[in-house]
Amino acid sequence: MVKDLVVVLEDHPGTLADMGEALGNANINIEGICAVTFKGGAAVHILVEDSAAAKKALEEKGIKVSSEREVLVLDIKDRPGELGEIARKFADNGVNIELAYLATKNTLIVGVDNIQKAQSAV
Repeated sequence: MVKDLVVVLEDHPGTLADMGEALGNANINIEGICAVTFKGGAAVHILVEDSAAAKKALEEKGIKVSSEREVLVLDIKDRPGELGEIARKFADNGVNIELAYLATKNTLIVGVDNIQKAQSAV
């Protein structure tokens, strides 16, 4: 099962390369990624199949994994309004979206406050 990991990096040249190399050297594929810098640091969400192996590979290189969570992985259509339709289904079922990003192959990654309700909504 894929998981979303939040990796904390410093905001300077080479840190994303270090993360990518650590995962690549451990033969771990990044299936989705979203990175945002803030106050000299960066929060990088990565979607990986084997979260335990990914955490081990990163931590061995001194790269901090601050959290791990189960997320919904939804195959979506590449068309206007798709996000709105999906988000409306969640809202109408009382599900709050806490995280969203696109991954490879038109895949929407969604972190929510209630994964069971969200799965029922879509």
